[in-house]
Amino acid sequence: MKNKFLFIAISAITILSISSCKKFLDELPDNRAELNNTDKIAKMLVSAYPQSTYVMATELSSDNVDDYGDSNPYSDRFTTQLFNWQDVTETTNDGIDRLWSACYSAIASANAALAAIEAQGNPASLSAQRGEALVARAYSHFILVNVFAQHYSPTKSTTDLGVTYMTKPETTLNPKYQRNTVAEVYDFMIKDLEEGVPLINDASYANANVAKYHFNKSAANAFAARLFLYKGDWAKAVTYATASFNNAPASYLRDWAYIATFNATFANITREYNGSGIKANFLINTPASSIGLNFGNYYTGSRYSHGAYIADKETLRSPTPHGITNAGYRIRTYAYSGANLDKVLLPHDSYQFEYTDPVAQIGYSHGVFTSFTAEEAILTRAEANIQLKNYTAAIADMQLFVNNTYNTNPVLTEASINAWANGRAYSTAAVSTGKKKFNAEFPIEAGTQENMLHAVLFYRRVETLHTGLRWFDVKRYGIEITRRTITAGAVGNISTNTLVVRDNRRAIQLPQDVINSGLTPNPR
Repeated sequence: MKNKFLFIAISAITILSISSCKKFLDELPDNRAELNNTDKIAKMLVSAYPQSTYVMATELSSDNVDDYGDSNPYSDRFTTQLFNWQDVTETTNDGIDRLWSACYSAIASANAALAAIEAQGNPASLSAQRGEALVARAYSHFILVNVFAQHYSPTKSTTDLGVTYMTKPETTLNPKYQRNTVAEVYDFMIKDLEEGVPLINDASYANANVAKYHFNKSAANAFAARLFLYKGDWAKAVTYATASFNNAPASYLRDWAYIATFNATFANITREYNGSGIKANFLINTPASSIGLNFGNYYTGSRYSHGAYIADKETLRSPTPHGITNAGYRIRTYAYSGANLDKVLLPHDSYQFEYTDPVAQIGYSHGVFTSFTAEEAILTRAEANIQLKNYTAAIADMQLFVNNTYNTNPVLTEASINAWANGRAYSTAAVSTGKKKFNAEFPIEAGTQENMLHAVLFYRRVETLHTGLRWFDVKRYGIEITRRTITAGAVGNISTNTLVVRDNRRAIQLPQDVINSGLTPNPR
């Protein structure tokens, strides 16, 4: 497979993923000459979004899961490799090889659309499509660089290996590629975003529900806010987060009263949580994936899971910065326990099955999740304001989040947050707390600033549970993780396997076929 695998979709659309492949190619073959009007270019952009997801890989790499022992039969080599930060050799719909090819396939589609628009002279009638293509191209590269490289560093990113940034459709038969540095990838992404975001026009989509599966204005600005947060450009993170909810965050908050009416079953509430009619959902993804099983009320994936110990000590049922010991969410926290099963869940991933043959009962698993939400954008703005020492503004955003997410409405203050953070020790593998020691490469003042960052990361961890974003927070703040086994609800064996600061394994290794093609692997 060699270079064909390296960028599996460089020549516009070699393949998509799973079921979408044949259907898409039947409708629109790889013939760029056909991209000659707005409708055809818009259809091309449907495939400019990865049809595989990072969620399984990054969630299982993070500190959101524990090992429930080798007597638990509900694991496989793939999840074991991810949990232990080993180089992944297994291929599944959630595999890192599928993620790599899906992202470059999406990039190829975006580049084909951009080339077609340029060939027509970049007319104003196609400016919205150009904006979407630029933002979508940046997003797939953003996934790739944050999964397969070290986190952006103000001092090391000019030499850290990133990924190859593709800005044009590939036209040669046997291309050779070099990896850009992390800093170069961020520069390219920022260029695409700064040009693309102002061009996004929600009116270019058929209706508001369709727009939720594309980079609409809110999603594009939320993406830019996340990128600048990860880069450490706090002021721009605030600006873009504010734009994502039109400086009126309260009007974008999730309607928990409505969603809670579906509390009776986990399947129903995960479906409604990720619904396109929810204003707080900015960008919805429907990849071929088992995340709805692994992070749902099933035995699947229960060996490495977010169980009662983490929930009680670090996350959902642990003491909160707003002073509630057993967090009272507006929707219930789902707990599933029994033989070989210990999962404590929030309904963030929906399991959907696409039947290709209803009679034979065969088809594909899809995991539906929302990659950008109003809640995360609000917390992004809060975190950036903490870094800027705009504590009053940060507390206002956290207060808004707390009031909408929890049943109780305590008043958050600097004093209450300091009391929460100062009242607990740093978490260890043996004795967990919701406060993890930071080893960030940007300055953090001891006292109020550090304490407020602990608070906002606590809320981010809960809000993004089961969606893979915690791994990037672990990388950003240099949080170390030591693996352990939970036995009978308590910490059992503590491994010597610790992910230290700047550990090479924080950059997931490239797929083996990509390395075999000649691309430089990550150091090990």
